[in-house]
Amino acid sequence: MPIRLIIRLSKAVLSLSMGLFAVIVVFGNLTDYKTNYRFVSHVLSMDTTFSDSNTRKRAITSPRWYHIFYGLVIAFEALVAVLCSLGGFAMLFAAKKDSQTFHESKRLSIAGLFSGLMVWFTGFQVIASEWFGSWMSNDWNGLPSAARLTQIMSALLVFISMKNDD
Repeated sequence: MPIRLIIRLSKAVLSLSMGLFAVIVVFGNLTDYKTNYRFVSHVLSMDTTFSDSNTRKRAITSPRWYHIFYGLVIAFEALVAVLCSLGGFAMLFAAKKDSQTFHESKRLSIAGLFSGLMVWFTGFQVIASEWFGSWMSNDWNGLPSAARLTQIMSALLVFISMKNDD
């Protein structure tokens, strides 16, 4: 098998893998809504951050807003699932075509990975961890998982978007 095809298939399969990951995340959030709803409610209410922190003024204590924020997270995770999956299939179908056609087939995967970075970097690292101070919580700190996912998605975004298969 030519190296060009191996690289292209690797990009497609990795995008499909990220799509599968996001599908499983969405499935878990929908079928076990209460578990991650608790995470969202504790992060937004800031009830497990340092008790003497001035940042606690930022807390949101409305269950309505917990459901809205959680719904937005699930919607964006679903977007990641759809875009990365469709992008992976688009790359599979274009794997044996010319370089420009294959490069254009990456667009959905790139959009999906960017959406994933918006969820796990902007949503979990910037907003949850820094704005709502979840890094201070022993029980509701999603920063390590978010950082791991951000690193993976960033690496995939660079690898997939590169024109290194000519």
